[in-house]
Amino acid sequence: MRNPLSETIVNIKPSGIRRFFDLVSEMHDPEVVSLGVGEPDFDTPWHIREEGIYSLERGRTFYSANAGLLELRQEIANYLVRRIGVRYDYKKEIVVTVGGSEGIDIALRAMLDPGDEVLIPQPSYVSYEPCTVLAGGKPVIIELKAENEFRLTASEIREACTEKTKVLVLPFPNNPTGAIMEKKDLEAIAEVILEKDLFVISDEIYCELSYKGDHVSIASIPGMQERTILINGFSKSYAMTGWRLGYACGPEVIIRQMLKIHQFAIMCAPTTSQYAAIEALKNGDADVARMREAYDGRRRFLLNAFREMGLPCFEPYGAFYVFPCIKEFGMTSEEFAERFLKEEKVAAVPGTAFGDSGEGFLRISYAYSLEDLKRALDRMARFVKKLREEKGK
Repeated sequence: MRNPLSETIVNIKPSGIRRFFDLVSEMHDPEVVSLGVGEPDFDTPWHIREEGIYSLERGRTFYSANAGLLELRQEIANYLVRRIGVRYDYKKEIVVTVGGSEGIDIALRAMLDPGDEVLIPQPSYVSYEPCTVLAGGKPVIIELKAENEFRLTASEIREACTEKTKVLVLPFPNNPTGAIMEKKDLEAIAEVILEKDLFVISDEIYCELSYKGDHVSIASIPGMQERTILINGFSKSYAMTGWRLGYACGPEVIIRQMLKIHQFAIMCAPTTSQYAAIEALKNGDADVARMREAYDGRRRFLLNAFREMGLPCFEPYGAFYVFPCIKEFGMTSEEFAERFLKEEKVAAVPGTAFGDSGEGFLRISYAYSLEDLKRALDRMARFVKKLREEKGK
C-alpha cells in the first residue's frame, strides 16, 4: 500500500501545549491547579448568551452569507472606527471567520506562493509557523528578546528580510509574553515594511486586554491599512471561546481571495454565534471593561508574587499571561514545568511551546480566579525555594 499521508503534515510538530497537557489529563488529580489554558474564566455575559438563545428560538438556524451576516459586519466596522480609528467597507473588506485562527490560516493561503518567506516573531502563538508551512510558505523566525520586553524592532525585521520575504506576522498583544507594541514602535517598523514592500498579518485578538492605555493597531499607521490583514475575534474580549467566531479585515483584493477559501472550506461561521456577536459589539463595552479590570488586578498580584520570590519577570501590559524567567535553576523549561506539575500539582506551559526562544521561561495564564492563583503561587514559592536549596547544596 502506498503511503496515505502527506509528508508536509507529517513533518509538522504537534502543539507543545497539547503534549504537555496530556500529562495533566493522565494525572486525574483534583488537587492539580491549572494555570495553562488561555481561556477566560468568566461566563459569556448573559445578554450575549440570551441573544444567541433568542436566535434559536426564532428558528434562525440557516446559513448566513459566506462573509457573515451583514449586520454583524456593520457592527464590526463601527467597532473598529470606535476603538482603533480605522474605517473598513463592511461589504467588501470584512469576512467573519470561525475564530481568529481561521482568519490567520486563510490569510496566509490567500497571500503566499510556494517559497514566499513569512517573518514570524517568537515566542508567539503556536499556529503561525505550521499555517505558513501548510500554505507553501517558508517561516523565518525572529527571536524576540527579554531585554526589549519582547517587542519587535525595526532592525530585527530589516536583518531578517530577503528578496523572498512577503509577509510579516505581528502578534501583539502577545501570547505568551503579554508584550505590547506602542505607537512609536509601530511607526518605526512601518518604515521598514514600506521600504521592503511587505504585507502584515496583525493578530489583535487580545486588543481589548491592554493595561497601558488603548491598544494601537498597525492599520492605523499611515500607509499600513492597505498592507494589513487585521485579525480579531470575540473569544478573549467577550469570554466567547466556545462560540468560535472571529473576523479578518483588509484590502478588498486580499479579502476577496480569503473569502473564496472560506466558501469552499467552511461555507459560513455559525449563525447563532453571529447573532450573539452583534449584541456583544452593540452593548458589550461595559462587560469588556469589567473583565479587563479583573485581569489587571490578577496581573498585578502575580507580578508582586514573583518579586517576593525573587523571580525575574518583565511587566506585561497586554493579554492575560506572564512570562517569568526560570533560567537560574539550570533546567529546561519542560523540565521545570514537569517537575512543578508532579511535585506541586500546578500546571503551567513551558516557554518552548511557543518557539525555541521561549527556552528558560514559563507561561502562566491569569485567566483564572484569584483564589486559584493564590493557591498556585503559594505552591510556586515553595517550589522555587526548594530548587534554590537543592542548588545550594
